[in-house]
Amino acid sequence: MRMRTPRPLVVDTLLALATAWAAVRLGQRSVSPGWPELDAGAYALIGLIHLPVALRSRAPLVVFALVQCAGAVYITLGYWPLMSAFGSMLVLYTVASMRPARTAVGCAAVMTVVWIYASAINDRMTLGSAVNQALLYCSMLVWLGTRVRLSSEISQTLRVRQAERTRREVTEERARIARELHDVVAPHMSVISVQAGLARFVVHSDTATAHNALRIIEDTSGEALEELRRVLQILRHDEVGGTECAAPMPTLARLGDLVERIQAGGVPVDLHVEGTVRPLAPGVELCAYRVVQEALTNVLKHTDHALVRVRLHYRQDELSVSVTDDGHGATSGRVPEKRGHGLMGMRERVKLYGGTISAGPHDGGGFAVRLTLPTPAAAAAAARWGDDDTR
Repeated sequence: MRMRTPRPLVVDTLLALATAWAAVRLGQRSVSPGWPELDAGAYALIGLIHLPVALRSRAPLVVFALVQCAGAVYITLGYWPLMSAFGSMLVLYTVASMRPARTAVGCAAVMTVVWIYASAINDRMTLGSAVNQALLYCSMLVWLGTRVRLSSEISQTLRVRQAERTRREVTEERARIARELHDVVAPHMSVISVQAGLARFVVHSDTATAHNALRIIEDTSGEALEELRRVLQILRHDEVGGTECAAPMPTLARLGDLVERIQAGGVPVDLHVEGTVRPLAPGVELCAYRVVQEALTNVLKHTDHALVRVRLHYRQDELSVSVTDDGHGATSGRVPEKRGHGLMGMRERVKLYGGTISAGPHDGGGFAVRLTLPTPAAAAAAARWGDDDTR
């Protein structure tokens, strides 16, 4: 059977009863040191001094005031002052652990005055001893309570920061998953949509074209499922922190396959690579691939057989990519910001790798997407080492 953790009220109530019982037991020996024997009034005052401690966590200042007042009455009637000290010290500690330091110091001063008052009206106590004891116990209780309060505040701040960091990481992870899924599904679905429309249009008049369109749909959907499986495998790998090897994400070496799919959709694409082709950091390669993929997909969706030119230029410390079309058959009012989350996703991905991207109409007509990504030597070297390790 699972045991429940006691609530603070239950704990405080038990503590109040325990201190009251200890005060009563000690008070029954008050005659030995020369103090008056406890009577019914004394027992009532002892209860009034200690039982309110059960509410110390809910109203520490009110309980402190009540305990000090009851203690002052108890001392005035000539009873042993030690019986009133237990509840007073416990509540002073509570005030210091829950209220600002200046409030705790003020309460400590009040308690010190009560102790000095007790020594002033009783010949059995010396003023010097009362002052020393009051300063020692009050300063210790205030210090301990303040340390507990500061530790609690630091813990609360750390919990809040941890919760904020967790929410931020969850949001970033959701955005990453959404971006990857969009990049995987959207381009393939565009090709499938175009080919399905073509197949339906020529199914009775041109059987060969319809069969070819269905073959492209089959190949494209299979590749989409494969990329989707790859993305999910990588995400699952990141989540569990395992060591299993996930299939690599698309790189610039697969641009030829992407171009063939777009051309199969009826859009002629001219791919040209300049400079010395070299391996780049995996994130940079994936970023460039996804930008080209998104740009070609937009051409497929928003133009009618426009001629597209894809240019990759490998420079010493950067990679330049441009995707331009001649605007043939472009949809009127073609504004990239109104197409959905594709352009936004491209910009977020490029920003992550410190690159720049622009997208919009160009002077010769049509639309252009231009990308520049830094490719530091360290990243290229890391990519080469990674390639060597996998061989």
